[in-house]
Formats: sequence, C-alpha cells, structure tokens
Amino acid sequence: METRKMSLSMKIMLAMVLGILFGLVFVFIPEKLSLFNISIKGWLNEYLFSGLFALIKTWFVNSLKLIVVPLVLVSLICGTCSLADPNKLGSMTIRAGSLYLATTLIAVTLGIVFAILIQPGAGVALSSDVAMTAQETSIFGIFSNLISQNPFHSISQLKPNMLQIIIFAILLGLAISLSGEKGKPVAHLFESMNEVIMKLVTMIMKVAPYGIFCIMAIVVSEAKWSELSSLLKYFLLVIFVLIVHGLLVYPVLIKFVAKLNPITFLMKMRPAMLFAISSSSSSATLPVTIEVAEKRIGVSNSTASFVLPLGSTINMDGTAILQGIAVVFIAQQYAIDLSIAQYLTVILTATMASIGAAGVPSAGIVLLVGVLSSVGLPTESIAMILGVDRILDMVRTAVNITGDATVATIVSQWEGNFDEQIFNDPDAGLDYEAEEIPHST
Repeated sequence: METRKMSLSMKIMLAMVLGILFGLVFVFIPEKLSLFNISIKGWLNEYLFSGLFALIKTWFVNSLKLIVVPLVLVSLICGTCSLADPNKLGSMTIRAGSLYLATTLIAVTLGIVFAILIQPGAGVALSSDVAMTAQETSIFGIFSNLISQNPFHSISQLKPNMLQIIIFAILLGLAISLSGEKGKPVAHLFESMNEVIMKLVTMIMKVAPYGIFCIMAIVVSEAKWSELSSLLKYFLLVIFVLIVHGLLVYPVLIKFVAKLNPITFLMKMRPAMLFAISSSSSSATLPVTIEVAEKRIGVSNSTASFVLPLGSTINMDGTAILQGIAVVFIAQQYAIDLSIAQYLTVILTATMASIGAAGVPSAGIVLLVGVLSSVGLPTESIAMILGVDRILDMVRTAVNITGDATVATIVSQWEGNFDEQIFNDPDAGLDYEAEEIPHST
C-alpha cells in the first residue's frame, strides 16, 4: 500500500507537542534522583538542554536571521517590478494597490491596538539587560532615515535597518520596471534569485521541526507558569484578531464598498479558505482562489488574473496582524514601553515588509525578525512564539487569501466587469471537478 508522507505542518505540530512533553518530563524529575552518584537532572540540563538543545536552537534562530534581509530585499524588488509593470499600470493597479495597502494598515493597527488593550505579555518580566537595546527615535527621525546614503551599509549591519532596505528595494524595483527592455534582464535575474531564496526558505523550514522541538523543550523546562500562560494569551489573541479582521473588516468592505451580501461572499470562499488552511501558502492556494473568484463569486477573468496574483505577492494582512501583536507582546514581556514613534515604525515596517512576504509557509515569522530589529527589540525573543506559529500560520493564510478575493471583488465591481448573476447563484461553480484543483507540493 502507498503510504502518505507526513506534511510539514503535522511534523511541526508533532515536534511542538513532543518538545512540551519532553520539557515537562524534565521538570518533574526529582533533584535527588541519581545514577552512579551523578544527578540525572543536572546531567540532562548540562549536556542536553543547555548543551545540544541550546546549540540546535541557536542554529535555527540564526538561520532565520540569515535569510530575512535577502528575502525582504529580493521579494520586494520582484513585487515592485510586477506592480509597476508599464503594461499593467492604470486604474486596476491603482485601485487594487490602494485597497491592499489600506487593508494591511488596518490589519497591523488592529493587532497593535488589541495587544495594547489585552496586554498578553504583561507580568512576565524577562531579563531587562537584553531589552535595553530598544531604540528611541522621534517621528521626524524615522522619516529622515527612510533613505540610506549607503544601502549596502544598511544591509550589512548586525541589526539591519529594515525600513531603509525596504525603501531601497521598492525604488530599485520601480527603476528596473521603468527601464523597459533594458531592465528586463535585471528583472529576470532577481526573479531567479527569488526562486533560489524561496528554495532556501523551504530548506530551512524542513529542519524547523527539530528547532521547534528543542525550543519548546527548553522553554517548558525553564519557563514559569506566568510565561506559559502569557504565550497562551498571545496565541488566543492572534487567533481572535485574525477572526475579527476576516469576519468583520472584509465583510464591511464587501457590504458597503462592493454593495454585496457579505454572508454569501464568505460562504462561497469556503473551498479556498479550507485549501489555504491545509497548505499554509498563499501561492499554493492561488489557483484555487482564482477558480473560486471567477466561477463562484463572479469576478471577471481579466480582473482575477491580475489582482489575485498581485495580492498573493503584496497583500499579507494576516502576517501584518501577527507582526503587530508579536512586537507589542515581546515589548511587554521585557517591560518596555514603546513610544508613539516606535509604534509608527512598527506599522510602517510591518506594512511594507508584508508586501515582500513570500507566499510560502512561515515566511511571516521570518520577516518578524526584521520588524523587531526596526525598534531594537531582541530578535532572540521570537524563540518562544515559534512553537505555536505553525497553527497561526494556517489561519493567517486563510485571512490573506480572503483579503485577496475581497479586493478582487471590489475592483471588478469598480471596473464594471463583475457578474452579479454568478454571485447570487448558490450553485454557481459547483460543477467543476475537485481533482482539477492543483494541490501544493
């Protein structure tokens, strides 16, 4: 019989559970238990938890830092080239781009506001010596530093200036696109580089279960109850804000901007949502999203074929929500009060970084490293939230593709090519075969 390989999502969740159990077993080992006059708990702590597990954890976290700058830089250049294609410039680009930007700003702001109100990281009081790296910058200082005198210096720093890298990537992508035929070889070069970097991300994520296992084992073995309950509050808060954004913000846009029934819209989006949850990839879900948008919702092919691929590249509302909440959560754990200027930096960085977020599983958590760096928070602090991120990534992807379809529906209405008869027909699109929908690999 043919056996199915376990998916990466299942491997990571299994690693998370096993890591938690392993850490709990260590916690309940009696201090006095010994073998040949050697404390078993002390030996395990020295050679396993503080030795091998700590080493694997460091390698894994450093590998995430390794790819964040090339991922943001190359993805944004490719995304800007696509957005600024002279053949595609026009009302559709302006409308879709504006809506994507607006929903992302709403998403990250919602995440920050709810995190400030709920305070999931309050009361933990982690070591303050690491946290004192937080930077205090005025609002005018943020904008004056948006453009770097030397982008290579911004890239090569131990703590890269992500805002400067993002602006440089957007300007370079725009310049490549506007160079016409002369710029096409350069665009093709970056597209090839993007494929290579995506492969690198995939390679790193394949070893993620081992990193997650070690991280969760160390976290549980060292954590106090306040830290674990704080992590649970963070997890539930991210899920809550994702649901609010997906079931409130998008339906409001469908109702009052597209003038359509939001319940009908959400019901017809179910096949794409379910596929997004299973694949955790906006890119892998794109063929399904296009199929649903055209055959179930009524978006024209000309609109869907442009707006939806554009959305899978630059629209990552779920990722923006995660980054907004995670930054506030980590700051609260270290008892850091972020200033208005720093919150603005987070909003700008998270919004623009989400434009460069790759449509592959867990790319958002990689970009979180850059958002944390933008306000000087310790990037090592993402270790704890990595354990629960895989489950959150599934929900984030469903939110992302729902946002893509929302914008495509609105733009199709504005362009005058939306088919309301298909939208109002409950049986529309049900006649295509399920096996025709491509599956992620």
